Amino acid sequence: MKLVPLGDKVVLKQLVAEETTKSGIVLPGQAKEKPQQAEVVAVGPGGIVDGKEVVMQVKVGDKVIYSKYAGTEVKLEDEEFIIVKQNDIVAVVED
Repeated sequence: MKLVPLGDKVVLKQLVAEETTKSGIVLPGQAKEKPQQAEVVAVGPGGIVDGKEVVMQVKVGDKVIYSKYAGTEVKLEDEEFIIVKQNDIVAVVED
């Protein structure tokens, strides 16, 4: 099964959260904050969305940072994904 986003939607897979701080302190499960960094796994075609031309600026494989409370969480075949609008992505992380 495969997720195919429509319009200006992007499917993201969250990157694994850090389990220890930079100083070496191990964080218990409750203290870990939901990561806002993810990898793009699928991109919609763009086009006309709400009467405006939308050109997709991200591509599959990009690592991105997205808005904290954005998107819809989806579980498919034991994997969790987040579907967001492209304008909920705030930055692309470059190596």
